Amino acid sequence: MTLQQFLLILRARARIILWTFLATVLTTLIVSLLIPKQYTASTAVVVDVKSPDPVAGMVLPALMAPGYMATQVDIINSDRVAQRVVKLLRMDENPTIRAQWQDATEGKGSTVAWLAELLQKKLDVKPSRESNVINIAFSGADPAFAAAVANAFAQAYIDVNLELKVEPARQYSTWFDEQTRLQRDKLEKAQQALSAYQQKTGIVATDERLDYETAKLNDISSQLTAVQAQTSDSRSKQKSAGGSETLAEVLQNPLINNLKSDIARLEAKQQESSVNLGRNHPQTQRTESEIASLKARLATETQKISSSLGTSVQVGKQKEKELLEAIETQKTRVLDLNRQRDEISVLKRDVESAQRAFEAVSQRSSQSRLESQSIQTNLAVLNTAVEPTAASRPRVLLNVLVSVFLGTLLGVGAALFLELGNRRVRSPAELAEALDLPLLASINSTLPPPTFRETLQSFFSLRHQPLAAAAS
Repeated sequence: MTLQQFLLILRARARIILWTFLATVLTTLIVSLLIPKQYTASTAVVVDVKSPDPVAGMVLPALMAPGYMATQVDIINSDRVAQRVVKLLRMDENPTIRAQWQDATEGKGSTVAWLAELLQKKLDVKPSRESNVINIAFSGADPAFAAAVANAFAQAYIDVNLELKVEPARQYSTWFDEQTRLQRDKLEKAQQALSAYQQKTGIVATDERLDYETAKLNDISSQLTAVQAQTSDSRSKQKSAGGSETLAEVLQNPLINNLKSDIARLEAKQQESSVNLGRNHPQTQRTESEIASLKARLATETQKISSSLGTSVQVGKQKEKELLEAIETQKTRVLDLNRQRDEISVLKRDVESAQRAFEAVSQRSSQSRLESQSIQTNLAVLNTAVEPTAASRPRVLLNVLVSVFLGTLLGVGAALFLELGNRRVRSPAELAEALDLPLLASINSTLPPPTFRETLQSFFSLRHQPLAAAAS
């Protein structure tokens, strides 16, 4: 179909197009005027996603997530918020509404759920682009009721949002309180075990006492070393082949040295007396007697020193044995103290671990308790819904403009539909093209154009002729 043919069809079917256009526009206008007026009230809620949490003191990462605003829109559209609106407005207590619910559901289900579902159908929630503002709109026949419901939805959303924040904190608080009690019991048991063990062992300051006992063991070991050295020296001196006169103790003894000096002096005197007076002289005899007495005393003193070496060896052996026993005893005591210190260290670590666990759980419990008692929310009503003065629906002018466009399309469509049902030649050129013969002359028709009814009858008669032929 060419553009010329299309225009010829529109000119031929102009009456049908006009009637279809007028019927569509008039029907739309009448329906728009008869539809009850609807009033839309809207409120706005701002969501603060950048302020830190008043309890935790930091910005929660969930608030910055891309889907956070979509989640808030879903919360506003939820049944929980709608049911809270019903309770806030006390709609379920209205006898008229309860009668309507009874007639609609025959008493089945809940009045609150039924009303919440009706409110949700007239609710429109849209987040603003590139901002944290959510617009809540509600449509109704009564302007005051529409504004009240819109404001109730904003308040219900804030309340439910706070409940969603507080309810998990309450559960956490209960759980952390129980954990705090358990950790306190563990800490008390650990402290009691440490105290009982300290009382049993008598150890208070493990490090200082252990240092004292270790120093005592080192001192005994030093004494043992000195005694062993002294005993070994005495044994060596006792076994020496030079005789007792060559011992260092004998040579260094002042008494022996004095005795030797006296003997040497008397021997010199004796020699002089023997030369001058003779050996039998009484003075010489007395000097000899004194010399013999001094030598006997010298021998006695030397023997005492030599005997003292043997005694020193025996005493050293005995003392060495005592020191060895003391060392073993002290070693056992130090080892016991080490074991007790290790046990006390383990008990102290248990106490410290229980203390840290108790403090951590107690701190988290306090924070959860504060969060469960929080009345702060990151939502605020930006604009309160007011009673609308103009109806939002129906939009008569918009509907008429749409009907003009739609009526035009329907008229053109009807014309094409009828034309296809009863195809006609609209121009000489179309006839020549259809017959593929040269056109010699044309005669104008004197008959009026067919009416819309005649066209429909012709269309349906042509549709039924093939069916009748097939049946015969």
